[in-house]
Amino acid sequence: MVGEQVTRELAARLGEDGIDVVRVVFPDLLGTDRGRDVLVEHLPAVIQRGLSFCRAVYSTTPGGKTTETGGVLDAGLPDVIVVPDLDTLLPIPWEPGVAWCIGDAVSPADERPVDESPRQVLRRALEVFETTGLQPVIGPELEYFLCEPDEDRPNGWRPYCDEPGNVYATGRRGDSDGHLLRTLRTLSSAGLQTTGGNHEYAGGQFEINLVHSPAMDAADRAFRFKTSVKELARREGRLATFMAKPFNDGGGSGFHLHLSCHEKDGRNAFQAPGSSSGLSDEARWAIGGILKHAPALAALLNPTVNSYKRFGPDSLAPWLIDWGLDNRSSMLRVPAERGETTRLELRLGDASANPYLGIAGLVAATYLGIRDRIEPPRPSAGYGYDPSKAPTLPATLPDALAYLEEDTAMVEVLGKDFVRSYVDFKWEEVARFQRFVTDWEFTEYAYHL
Repeated sequence: MVGEQVTRELAARLGEDGIDVVRVVFPDLLGTDRGRDVLVEHLPAVIQRGLSFCRAVYSTTPGGKTTETGGVLDAGLPDVIVVPDLDTLLPIPWEPGVAWCIGDAVSPADERPVDESPRQVLRRALEVFETTGLQPVIGPELEYFLCEPDEDRPNGWRPYCDEPGNVYATGRRGDSDGHLLRTLRTLSSAGLQTTGGNHEYAGGQFEINLVHSPAMDAADRAFRFKTSVKELARREGRLATFMAKPFNDGGGSGFHLHLSCHEKDGRNAFQAPGSSSGLSDEARWAIGGILKHAPALAALLNPTVNSYKRFGPDSLAPWLIDWGLDNRSSMLRVPAERGETTRLELRLGDASANPYLGIAGLVAATYLGIRDRIEPPRPSAGYGYDPSKAPTLPATLPDALAYLEEDTAMVEVLGKDFVRSYVDFKWEEVARFQRFVTDWEFTEYAYHL
């Protein structure tokens, strides 16, 4: 607990720096930010006692419906207490006078971490991973679509600058309003440690990369990155969406995770200069663990009904459970660099994934691979969309949820209570979708049937 005198001094310093509001935020199961704005003179009390929120926030759908998850409704919609993590305190450049920090959710009764808290799920996985003597380091890459209002479209939005063929384009070609440069500079000034970005494959689609750092820091920054991009777009009257596949006639958005594991002295444990592949035993075992647990991982890294419309042959998204040396058609790619930059690139995830849960799943699968010394199959070669060469990934969210439920080793690392709550929440999403009449169904059937 931070001392009362220290909190008063912090509030005074913030006031001297022109900060009169602190925004305390935390991620829900979807990875959406929830929170409260606190006037700085009340910050010392908030640091000491935390902020109360209804626990049902973890079982609230994007449409605002509260579902029965983890016994929250049966328990009478109790509170959780969110305690600010002052190590994450940063000013918000686009909100003068406002700083923000990430909070941790605990139970009011005993101050124990809340099982549904995504940050706690990752923290639990990292505590288990510590037994390997290694530290996972993550470099997130996120894609998103920028959209503009269009009243003639059924959903009210169209892709911004929707011209074809602008993959890897920079400048005003494919970005007539300079969105990318403006966003990169703003995110950098917000302390999110972005490294660069470019226009991606589809019209209105962009990718921005973040620096590699320890897993919790990488998840915190990816969480803030998604929040920030959406907020900056809203200020322009636009919509930035991290939905996996928002348009039928375009591609999907990925959430690639670069993984290396470092020893206590900072040395990259994945490097092995004397081996034929340049990969250490730990790197091979990590590959083996990720491949073995990929079906369960899909439930975390491809967490929506829409996620599975991004997959398929020739989609530039993974389809098979395979790995390859510098092969972008593989689910798990080993980039060409070796030595201290040796790493794995997991290309499974889509942009809708909750950064904490996706990274927790990757950490868990890597830990299990190293613990169990799982040897991977031979790397794939050539264009990797041949299902005769490797098993396919789950084709639907129900399939992925079933794999997660059945993967007892993953469940043990992530936490049984969390998995139960997450799976219940997602099964309810599947049930809502299955009951909903889509535009496709009306177009397909109404006239002739």
